[in-house]
Amino acid sequence: MSNTWMDLAAGPGGLGVGLIVAAVVVAALLIGAFAFGSRLKRRESPPPLPEEQPHLPADGPVGEMRERREPDEMPKSDERTLPHDLGHQGSRTAAGQDRPRWDEGGSGAFGSGGPGGRR
Repeated sequence: MSNTWMDLAAGPGGLGVGLIVAAVVVAALLIGAFAFGSRLKRRESPPPLPEEQPHLPADGPVGEMRERREPDEMPKSDERTLPHDLGHQGSRTAAGQDRPRWDEGGSGAFGSGGPGGRR
């Protein structure tokens, strides 16, 4: 190794050379990532054509249906029922379809300015 390289490595120029090498490595990684992403993008299938897009049904758009639901009853047994014993718990349409309303004098939500709970 010549004295020039030792002086460069030992002196303030060594930090500059290290930063330049690090910058070249980072730039090479970014270029490689861009090339890899472009290659993956080219392999993807093209977007669907307008004819392949979903269409509205012949009788028009499907309307929204609102209903109140209530859970099915818990199965009765003499033994302790564990969650994995229950399986899927379904629901059914509630008997009354009236929407529940807040009690008179209730605020409705925290911070809405109402008087809060009754005394």
